[in-house]
Amino acid sequence: MEFSHTPVLLRETIEGLAIKENGIYVDGTAGGGGHSTEILKRLTTGKLISIDQDPDAISALTQKFKKNENAIVIKGNFGNMKDLLELRGVRRVDGVLLDIGVSSHQLDTASRGFSFHEDAKLDMRMSRSGVTAEELVNTLPYEELRRIIAEYGEERFAASIAKGIIAAREQAPVTTTLQLAEIVKASVPQKVRRDGHPARKTFQAIRIAVNDELNVLSRGLNDAFKLLGKGGRLAVITFHSLEDRIVKQQMADWCRGCTCPKDFPVCVCGNKPKARLVNKKPVCANETELADNPRARSAKLRICEKI
Repeated sequence: MEFSHTPVLLRETIEGLAIKENGIYVDGTAGGGGHSTEILKRLTTGKLISIDQDPDAISALTQKFKKNENAIVIKGNFGNMKDLLELRGVRRVDGVLLDIGVSSHQLDTASRGFSFHEDAKLDMRMSRSGVTAEELVNTLPYEELRRIIAEYGEERFAASIAKGIIAAREQAPVTTTLQLAEIVKASVPQKVRRDGHPARKTFQAIRIAVNDELNVLSRGLNDAFKLLGKGGRLAVITFHSLEDRIVKQQMADWCRGCTCPKDFPVCVCGNKPKARLVNKKPVCANETELADNPRARSAKLRICEKI
């Protein structure tokens, strides 16, 4: 299958990055190259560094940009962005884009084990390396399973789902996506099954745990901000509240000035804002985009500029 991904909030993201034709930009989660392609169109002497941990994406990006002298493709995790760039002599950039979460290709390729709609081995590894979802589901103790499903999936029936997984694996290992989906379905009340697929939140939670997504996001945000030069912009697209909360809080911290108590007559902390918000509220997909790409419905774009 060709690695493809419909880029969400494409126009808004590209405009928000305020691309300079001679600038250096990073697409830290390049995927199928949708956003990268649009950035490259706006460069003359500038460079775009496209990073992805998925070998399928790297293969597709390398082929797609092989004739473009402005394109550099790197296999790696955006959480290690600063080290990846410094190894190549890049210490300052003009903009960074992070499109967080699972790609359409990963969801639509059944063998990757991300989807609860088709049967496949429980995998969910974005990088195709490391611990699989199958290993986590079959080895984690009850309390850790419950915590992951509750925190990362924001699932109110986490306890009963974790108990269902433990009971099922005592009979035989849980090895496929549909096995897990059926266990979740059987572990929640009947009325919950009518409100979308009941396995969605559990699959999200296990995927986040497999890929350590929230810790990677925190590291990636800090690396990106350190790399930005004055006036450089960071654009981040998230797809669920856990990601968006991390991005919102981190950008707010960078934009915060004096932290002294309000009753202090003068500032003694010396803290000054390191960034400003380009958009005070997150940018969401309009009706036209939602009609063309329903997966954009939960997308939120936040942009800040280093000062």
